[in-house]
Amino acid sequence: MVRGYKPLNSTCAHVCGVHIYAHDLTRQIVSHHYCSPGPLTGMLQCVIFDRDATDAKLIGIEYIIPAETFAELPAEEKKYWHSHVYEVQSGMLYTPEGSVTVDMPHMKHLINTYGKTWHTWQVDRDPLPLGPPQLMMSFTKDGQLDPELAKARDKEMGKDSQAVKEARKDLKPANPVSADADHWEESGKSWQCDMAERDLIKHASSPKQ
Repeated sequence: MVRGYKPLNSTCAHVCGVHIYAHDLTRQIVSHHYCSPGPLTGMLQCVIFDRDATDAKLIGIEYIIPAETFAELPAEEKKYWHSHVYEVQSGMLYTPEGSVTVDMPHMKHLINTYGKTWHTWQVDRDPLPLGPPQLMMSFTKDGQLDPELAKARDKEMGKDSQAVKEARKDLKPANPVSADADHWEESGKSWQCDMAERDLIKHASSPKQ
């Protein structure tokens, strides 16, 4: 028998949201996050699947850090990160298994965090995990999420996003969203991963005895 699933055994949260490709807001992916505590206080590290099922596809990862940690990142790094305020306040990010009361502690934490997400499988396009990983972002305002996708997801999960939104109407972030996050929103440009061929660095040969 195979033993030793310690990293997985520390999973403490399952939340479902919708990610968008950093360069294409029309490609919207339902994403189930299974998160465990990271090495830093307030950090979460999540594996992402396309469904909550035994045959679900592993499609990516997300690192989640508190606003205080995000503020300390270099400016060059911040452009890869997105905010979670709208996701939480809009009701589109929720815990599938729990009521709005059950998931409120998670949301009180997540509303004050930032995430960096990479999808390794373009599940909306490819039958296998092909090509380089893709940087993903989150929604930041009304009118971005496909309403039909939202309706279908709510039906599958047995949830009502509007009711969740209403239950969170008094939930506010400690500080405004950083202007350094959600880079695509103001610039109209995005950062995305492309592969480049590099010269190989070989191991140095061991000195002769």
